[in-house]
Amino acid sequence: MLPDFELCCSEFSSVGLTLTREVYDKLDIYADFLVEYNKNVNLTAITEPSEILRKHFIDSIMLSKYVDIPENSSFIDVGTGAGFPSVPLKIFRPDIKLTLLDSLNKRIDFLKQLCEKLEIDVEFIHGRAEDISKKAEYREIFDFSCARAVANMALLSEFCIPFVKVGGAFIAMKGPTEDISLGRNAIEILGGKLGKIHDYDIFDEKRRIAVIEKISQTPPKYPRNSSQIKKKTL
Repeated sequence: MLPDFELCCSEFSSVGLTLTREVYDKLDIYADFLVEYNKNVNLTAITEPSEILRKHFIDSIMLSKYVDIPENSSFIDVGTGAGFPSVPLKIFRPDIKLTLLDSLNKRIDFLKQLCEKLEIDVEFIHGRAEDISKKAEYREIFDFSCARAVANMALLSEFCIPFVKVGGAFIAMKGPTEDISLGRNAIEILGGKLGKIHDYDIFDEKRRIAVIEKISQTPPKYPRNSSQIKKKTL
């Protein structure tokens, strides 16, 4: 499904990453299963092999280049969709302890089948972030939360920061135009601090990664319920 190994190695190398045969083989399985499953369940508009490689896989794994992720860190991917960015990251960094959260059960079903094919150990949660993060077994227990989403930073922060333990971080993968600082008020209310913002180019497209450091506990009343969040951002 993917372009041949040598070409993929070259693509990884062009952005400062190294691709092994083992990682390539798993990404190839991922790409093949994604395209096949997508014929019946709409998961992605990107189905051309070289585009999957660049816009899904390499784009996701770039997170490891810009964020220091200690060995055996715990991750929750909030609103993971078809598994981006965290499943490619887990393939690239098998030591990561990964939890996938999505509100649509059809996506969770896909991810369960995918991870079984990939033979990777992952926890799956079907639910809404604002509900799940209020549960004691998930609240403030993760080293990192992450999201690759178009929602504004204030909204994403309310969904993602409550999952992160003090000393951890929320990682937002964003487009190049959003003013991340507009989410500063929400970030501070939720116990976070705006850390480094990494702007970079990948295959002539601009990308931005914002790192939100968790410096204090999130007040118990957050996140609010979905109607309150939709009505007014923090």
